[in-house]
Amino acid sequence: YFDRAVRAGTDSNRTFYRRGLCSLELGETAVAVTDLEYVYRTEPKLDFYRGGMFLARAYAATGRNAEAAEVFSSAMQHTSTPEMLCCYAEFLASQNRKAEAREWLTRLADVKRTAPRFVQRTDRAWFNKGNALLKQLGA
Repeated sequence: YFDRAVRAGTDSNRTFYRRGLCSLELGETAVAVTDLEYVYRTEPKLDFYRGGMFLARAYAATGRNAEAAEVFSSAMQHTSTPEMLCCYAEFLASQNRKAEAREWLTRLADVKRTAPRFVQRTDRAWFNKGNALLKQLGA
């Protein structure tokens, strides 16, 4: 459906963003990179900077780790949602930057500790992933 919308001539960032997310989830990282790069260049604040996170994940999946680190660090300056903290820590751990990953996971635990209950409930999956990664890193 997103391909059909793009062929119809839409230039909406949301269409490219959602098509990029679908491509990323389907494992078509090259397609995801092109769509997410377009969105990130035109509107980096889209979806509370999540577009940058997904672009960085797509870069990492294609082996463009330097670009992924740059986009991740840029996005992390603007937001600290549990999803972003967990994904950035996973990226750092995959780059053997374990001390930095532990630091970001500690921030994630601090967010959980100070977050209202509804945030703890809605972002439970990210908190659990962070705890599992912290155990895996040997903290």
